[in-house]
Amino acid sequence: MCIGQLGNLLPHVTLSANLAQHLMPAWGLSAAEGGLMASGYAFGYMLAVPVLTTLTDRIDARLVLLGGSVVSGVATVAFGIFAQGFWSGTIIWSLAGLGFAGAYMPGLKALTDRLPAGDTSRAVTLYTSSFSVGVGLSFLIAQVLADRWGWRTAFYVTGIGPTAMVVACLAIEGRRPTPRAGRLLNFAPVFANREALGYIFGYGAHCFELYGIRTWLVGFWTFVVAHQGAPSWLSPVLMSFCFAVISMPASILGNEAALKFGRHRAITVVMIASACVALVIGLNATAPAWALALLLMIYGLTVPADSGALTAGMSAAAVSEHRGATLALHSTVGFGLSAIGAWGTGAALDAAGGPQSAKGWLLVFIVLAAGIALGPLALLWARMTSSEKHLSRSR
Repeated sequence: MCIGQLGNLLPHVTLSANLAQHLMPAWGLSAAEGGLMASGYAFGYMLAVPVLTTLTDRIDARLVLLGGSVVSGVATVAFGIFAQGFWSGTIIWSLAGLGFAGAYMPGLKALTDRLPAGDTSRAVTLYTSSFSVGVGLSFLIAQVLADRWGWRTAFYVTGIGPTAMVVACLAIEGRRPTPRAGRLLNFAPVFANREALGYIFGYGAHCFELYGIRTWLVGFWTFVVAHQGAPSWLSPVLMSFCFAVISMPASILGNEAALKFGRHRAITVVMIASACVALVIGLNATAPAWALALLLMIYGLTVPADSGALTAGMSAAAVSEHRGATLALHSTVGFGLSAIGAWGTGAALDAAGGPQSAKGWLLVFIVLAAGIALGPLALLWARMTSSEKHLSRSR
């Protein structure tokens, strides 16, 4: 499943990896338009994931995963063939995101449905953290191909990646869920589960920050190279690849810290640290390239370190008969805020002077820091609500 997910993630940041250097100059896009086009992926995901993930409570998640993987790959190839500007690019990329909605959380459901009883947090964390390796490969392959053979080639090749998950789906056994009555999109039981909601809203803050920095990481390092200079080997390709790949050990270690020190405490510390690092980067956007490279690698550790712990916490808090609906809301909130993060950071960049302005990048990192700072508040709200319920029961 993890290998299949690597293939499904090859298209994931193909657009973001080539946005600042190729697509924006070719189509004359502003940063806000570029961010909005990138957010189309998350928007398409957000629209489809409530239905597709909740559907896994009714049918084998493997079937949803299979269909979503096919749509994701076909739409990515279609972008390379047919995209001609902002509107066509946004529409096609939204379809790719819609396909990925059937590929990520339904994949997690297909995995957890086949795990033995007991604590599954390490398996869930391995699956979610392999996301980072897939994104790193997407950054690497998309930029190398675009720089050598043009950005359309990057979409053609990465669009083949989801074939790996198609093979994985055909290799695992079928598993029919227990038939359930009631409406398909019934989120009332999920909203009644305040413990799960705390993790879901915290995940939304995490996704806002993560998608915002992934959308503009290449653009920011291009600014650094142009204004501060950097060794030729310290290229946007290498920086974006390393930033993504170190997310995997960071996510695993973050979950291990959550198991040892308590989930809420570990996640809160990581989120506050990430907000602080973002502010330091923004305030030092004109620092030497080596210093910014070091800060970005630290940021590459703090941004994803809460991901596995948040998803594992949500999965553990979910009631078994409503796990599909809980996963659906988890993804809907997460990728809805991802879309806002990509567009909001682009709008901030335009408002403060554009991609060639240090003030523009300062505002981008301020927005990212403000977004992740809301995560600890969501967890605090969940704890306070749980404490109030406990007190009322004891009375």
